[in-house]
Amino acid sequence: MALFGSSKRNVFQPTPYGSSRRKRRIPRWLVLILTGIVLGSGGVLFLQKSYGPTRLTAEQSLQLQSDLNSANLDKQRLQAQVDSQSNNLGESKSAQAKLATQLKQSQEQIAKLKNDLELFAQSIPPDPRGTNPGIRATDFNVVDGQLNYKILVMQDKEDAAPFQGDMELRIAGYYPNGNGATINTEPEAITVGYYNQLQGTATLPRAFTPRTVTVMINQRDSKKLAATRTLRVGR
Repeated sequence: MALFGSSKRNVFQPTPYGSSRRKRRIPRWLVLILTGIVLGSGGVLFLQKSYGPTRLTAEQSLQLQSDLNSANLDKQRLQAQVDSQSNNLGESKSAQAKLATQLKQSQEQIAKLKNDLELFAQSIPPDPRGTNPGIRATDFNVVDGQLNYKILVMQDKEDAAPFQGDMELRIAGYYPNGNGATINTEPEAITVGYYNQLQGTATLPRAFTPRTVTVMINQRDSKKLAATRTLRVGR
């Protein structure tokens, strides 16, 4: 009755090694990935330290920042200079255009005045002696012991070659005691195109009163008298 007398049950065991529950382990593929990450990070740090750019110190960083600020200031200064030069260039172009307009107007005015002067010159009576060049008009006045003179000398034709000569004044007058005297000025080189107004001053002796002035014009090369005319002072 042993077959039926035992109340002890046999428990089923699937394996001969005891309990069938296994311990959990980290997957092999995860271990490989983590190992690769560690090795890669270490390699990057090694390469950066060995071959990468040198890290700046705090002092070097401040110096670099200072240099950058200085470069920015220089850039701003140069830009300001460029802007100033651009403004000056614009003003110069404007002034140049204005001067060009004024020059054109002046040239037109000069041409008109030249025509008026030539018309006026043609209306002046000729030299009574009929010389060429001729002494067409004179103006004399005495101020503070100086004889101021203006003498208009003209040639007959507008296209005549310039006359080269020397002009001399012979001033006749008297002193308070009644004694007469004649004073000659130093020869003055002159050039006359169609016309030329000669003007200047001649110093007179003290207390000398001029009465007449004889204008004498000589040819420069031959010293030959080319024109002469005597006129009263203050007439």
